[in-house]
Amino acid sequence: MATVIDTLQARPRHPEKQNRPETPLLRKPEWLRVRAPGSAGYNDTRDIVRSHGLTTVCEEAACPNIGECWTQKHATMMIMGEICTRACAFCNVTTGKPNPLDPTEPTRVAEAVATMRLKHVVITSVDRDDLDDGGAAHFAAVVRAIRQAAPDTTIEILTPDFLRKDGAAEIVIDSAPDVFNHNLETVPRLYLSIRPGARYYNSLRLLERVKDRDPRRFTKSGLMVGLGEAKEEVMQVMDDMRSAGVDFLTIGQYLQPTRRHAPVDRFVHPDEFAAYEAIARAKGFLMVSASPLTRSSHHAGEDFARLKAAREALEAR
Repeated sequence: MATVIDTLQARPRHPEKQNRPETPLLRKPEWLRVRAPGSAGYNDTRDIVRSHGLTTVCEEAACPNIGECWTQKHATMMIMGEICTRACAFCNVTTGKPNPLDPTEPTRVAEAVATMRLKHVVITSVDRDDLDDGGAAHFAAVVRAIRQAAPDTTIEILTPDFLRKDGAAEIVIDSAPDVFNHNLETVPRLYLSIRPGARYYNSLRLLERVKDRDPRRFTKSGLMVGLGEAKEEVMQVMDDMRSAGVDFLTIGQYLQPTRRHAPVDRFVHPDEFAAYEAIARAKGFLMVSASPLTRSSHHAGEDFARLKAAREALEAR
């Protein structure tokens, strides 16, 4: 009797990294250790996400805060599929050829937001360089759908860079989210190795264009540290952000997803994060969140309330 062996193997999650050498995973210090998820609230959030057929960056990016956030029914929706056209050295999202956009997704996202009764929601996406507008119209459709299904919910979007997509940014800006977020991620010197598909000054200009088109729109951007950047470089990025009118800065520790991702250069001590926060506030940011576990959407609702209050206090002077 002949035995048939299936030689087909599952497609690797990160095909572009298969030939990279493995690097050791550094042992995390105490301040980076979190409890494994599993509360009743976490399970409720997971069930809502599954029942609406949604993807979350919480899962795809292996966020360390998923247990805390999902327990409080805070989930960051990742639209336009779970396959990214970019291959950033830090990111755990799958790289490859994405599927066509699902026209039902805006409605499903909006229904989930309404079901969870979210006061504030963060919507992000994979990069879609395969689309003529980079997915801008789809982003705008999601914002409009949420406005209709949950009119009291404030909306924060975390967008791709829309590199070489003329007019795309304006489509998203004009959908009028409450917060427009685009992460610079790291210092310019490290872009070629860490974020090779992006361009630092294009990302910076995107944030500036938001303010040019809608000066009252809140803008936000984030950095990872622990990739080999110098403190002086981080402070220069802060200055660049302030020149672009960025209101809210987040800084968090980079964590290496696998042995073939960019290695952690060092674990930055909480005291250094506190120093970064003090410096950023002195430079004029309305809101700063800097800690080892800070992520773009972590505590986003509470931070948005503080952001609005900070602007109101500044304007009342």
